[in-house]
Amino acid sequence: MYRSHTCGELRIKNAGDNVTLAGWVQTVRKFGAITFVDLRDRYGITQLLFGEELNPLLDQNPMGREFVLQATGKVQERSNKNPNLPTGDIEISVTSFKVLNKSVVPPFTIQDDTDGGDDLRMRFRYLDLRRNVVRKNLELRYAVNRAARNYLHQQGFMDIETPFLIKSTPEGARDFVVPSRMNPGQFYALPQSPQTFKQLLMVSGYDRYYQVVKCFRDEDLRADRQPEFTQIDCEMAFVEQEDILNMFEGMIKHIFREVKGIDYAQPVERMSWDDAMWNYGIDKPDTRFEMKVTNLKFPLTTFPDHEEDLQKSPLSGGTGFAVFDNAETVVAISVPNAADYSRKQTDELIEWVKRPQIGMGGLAFVKVNTGTGHKSSFDKFFNADQLKTLAEFCNAKTGDLILILAGPEERTRKAISELRLEMAKRLDLRKANEFKLLWVLDFPLFEYGEEENRWNARHHPFTSPKPAHIDVMINNNPVIEDPKKYLEHPYANIKANAYDMVLNGNEIGGGSIRIFQRELQEKMFAALGMSNEEALHKFGFLLGAFEYGAPPHGGIAFGFDRLCSILGGSESIRDFIAFPKNNAGRDVMLDAPSSIDQKQLDELQIKLK
Repeated sequence: MYRSHTCGELRIKNAGDNVTLAGWVQTVRKFGAITFVDLRDRYGITQLLFGEELNPLLDQNPMGREFVLQATGKVQERSNKNPNLPTGDIEISVTSFKVLNKSVVPPFTIQDDTDGGDDLRMRFRYLDLRRNVVRKNLELRYAVNRAARNYLHQQGFMDIETPFLIKSTPEGARDFVVPSRMNPGQFYALPQSPQTFKQLLMVSGYDRYYQVVKCFRDEDLRADRQPEFTQIDCEMAFVEQEDILNMFEGMIKHIFREVKGIDYAQPVERMSWDDAMWNYGIDKPDTRFEMKVTNLKFPLTTFPDHEEDLQKSPLSGGTGFAVFDNAETVVAISVPNAADYSRKQTDELIEWVKRPQIGMGGLAFVKVNTGTGHKSSFDKFFNADQLKTLAEFCNAKTGDLILILAGPEERTRKAISELRLEMAKRLDLRKANEFKLLWVLDFPLFEYGEEENRWNARHHPFTSPKPAHIDVMINNNPVIEDPKKYLEHPYANIKANAYDMVLNGNEIGGGSIRIFQRELQEKMFAALGMSNEEALHKFGFLLGAFEYGAPPHGGIAFGFDRLCSILGGSESIRDFIAFPKNNAGRDVMLDAPSSIDQKQLDELQIKLK
């Protein structure tokens, strides 16, 4: 063995012991005839003391940062203790040492506060992984993995592997495809998820399945998205929605307890999709703080049940302010205790919503003041009484700042949800060490595809309608005869037996009760515009399986990388993946993707354009 102990193991109780350590040189410090070396491994750092008698050997074997070193000596109490290190009470008085391998000067400092930028650290990721902060992220990832597996094992789930080389099937994103040498002109696809396989396992009688599994989607990237990512993928047979919710609330609470030491005792809040969109403008709201959206103007096609609210709005009947009157949607949030925002601060917010990522033309505001009355950015169009009425409708209190956005429905509602999060961040209402879980339920099963004049699946084509809506789906023709009246079609009001788990405004898991009857599945494919021939070509294996006694079943998949990043207090999942891709989908360490030689292309019978 190269070592008797790790560099994070020794304590004052080990004083007097003869030990051997091995690791990487973190720093070298010379004080006259004495040399101190901080030796690092995965477990910690231990200080080594090289006495004057070792100087000839040190001169013959000079050490630098990241040299691999083996040292033997006696544990002794340090005269200048370091309270910031677990090993800070001791040091090793070295009697012999050996340089196991040299190192060139690293391209950046291997420490928490490194001088390396993102691109440089990703290029030398094997060095970046030596940093303590990155190691802690991977340790947290392993802890979440272990906790999830232990919980699922205790609940009777089996870990069953499914193939990576499969058939291309539509699941919402582009597939990564793999050419087959033995079947020229034909391609495998990498799975976007094990969806159809886990349903087949339910048909096979494996009623509790899970995998911590790689999935692949060829889509545009951002901080919380990678072309290959990991899911905690689960499926259960003979269950209803309530069984799934209870089972996986239990899993997440178990992870909180095991990984973070948090006893999440309170019930997980539940909210309908309609309420989430109405109150927060988004289907994954952060409920750690209030600041709900006030709907001042909106199309009834979006919220048909809120006609009475529309009539009560102070904007109903027009205001003379074209920005509001001509907009499809006008929404507002009341920011607590922000009425004292300066002109500079409100101008910054206006520029913030104009950014391409938000895409709004501007921002209106009302300062709810005492004494001086209400002041707004549109005073010439609203008198004092109108501003007071508007403030009351927005539930604004004295000292609040009302921020108002106006524009097209979808963009404006998304923008107000982003603005709500931004203001909470500025007011320090989104605390990284505070966690709030939420179930969002009762999603629409379909969304209208205007270009094709047909329905699209809001989740995926295997999601079952709510039990009360199954007959509506089976007994009605999915074809939309009049595009202008698509909201009057029976399918427009069908709710999905689906559920998302949200943590601090991030969707960490989603699933549904599945379709398990062939007739209903064929109806779903027809609603999505598939012919019988196309459905059989793409999913004949699944439709056939449903004829052999498929049980009722449902499941959920958790975004493992995203869950780890939230628990670790980061906004980027890349920080919790050992070897991630950059925002262009490239592995800059391996320089992948890359071209292949002509011989490989010839074997695959592929010609490049």
